Amino acid sequence: MARRVRVMVVEDSPVVQSLLRLIIGADPRLEVCAICASGEAALEALPQLRPDVISMDIRLPGMDGLETTRLIMSRFPTPIVVIADAVEDRSLQISMNALRSGALSVVEKPAGFGHADHAPIAETIRTQLYIMSQVPVIRQRPMAPRPVTRAARRPGGQRAQPSIAGIVASTGGPAALARVLGGLPADFPIPVLVVQHMGAAFMPGFAAWLDGIVPMTVQIAMAGQSPMPGHVYVAPGDQHLTIGPEGALRLDRDAPVHSQRPSGSVLFTSLARICGPRALGVLLTGMGEDGAEGLLAMRRSGAMTLTEDESSAVVYGMPAAAMRIGASTIALPLDRIADALRRAVAETTP
Repeated sequence: MARRVRVMVVEDSPVVQSLLRLIIGADPRLEVCAICASGEAALEALPQLRPDVISMDIRLPGMDGLETTRLIMSRFPTPIVVIADAVEDRSLQISMNALRSGALSVVEKPAGFGHADHAPIAETIRTQLYIMSQVPVIRQRPMAPRPVTRAARRPGGQRAQPSIAGIVASTGGPAALARVLGGLPADFPIPVLVVQHMGAAFMPGFAAWLDGIVPMTVQIAMAGQSPMPGHVYVAPGDQHLTIGPEGALRLDRDAPVHSQRPSGSVLFTSLARICGPRALGVLLTGMGEDGAEGLLAMRRSGAMTLTEDESSAVVYGMPAAAMRIGASTIALPLDRIADALRRAVAETTP
């Protein structure tokens, strides 16, 4: 029988401690190896225990979950799943900053056993702890960027002037999006549509967090909006985001694609169909294969398509899937993607 994944729970509430112990214990793949009531206690125990994954509370006595995450990632890099209250603004801000500091995922705190949402939240916690325990958080040797081919060109030899961009990310995405969008100016001349895989309850807080740290205006996408330059539109939780023939944003609850709703492939496919060579597609860090097929449709339509290089991706799954099927025009480390987007929109056609 395979060794169980060892979970360290960092949580100060005795009630939530008990809930998490029972929730985690119900999964034969997982076991609780320690419960620490403070960040300081977790840091002291880590060198001896070396858990496979950490369940991290945000509001802790003394050192909060954000500072604890920063210190863990600098001293004892370990996969961290943030367990947060989805409705309290301060907790949300700290949770998003913890993701920026190296935590891999954020999920809601468990509800009591009699609560209607207990079962789905408990299952999400178990699934995230198991999946994130498999993520190697220690960086491998940096690799050189790998240009794949020349950028897509129109028959006359000039690439079409982009009018819209789509960016898709999953595990590790909040920090990656903050870096890419943070490198674009407030007057970036085209709108940007974003799909980030995250629980629906966190999406408004995620968009508000991004809006506070990047130059462009960030908001949750609304059906019927006409996307404007200098604005970022984030897909709301549990809804696909697409662009319609009239140029307005569309939202729907069609079936998940690659187990995701919103799906990056759904967004990219709509950009390929409606905008063709005048779109830009960017696929960042994430598990699985979402986005790859849609990015291939964009490339075939003449669009420029970028993937994050393995040297900087927290999880190389989604960009790797795009590379395997030839969907990527070029692969770049995270810190070079914003510059590539600025150059792409600065180029003019004759």
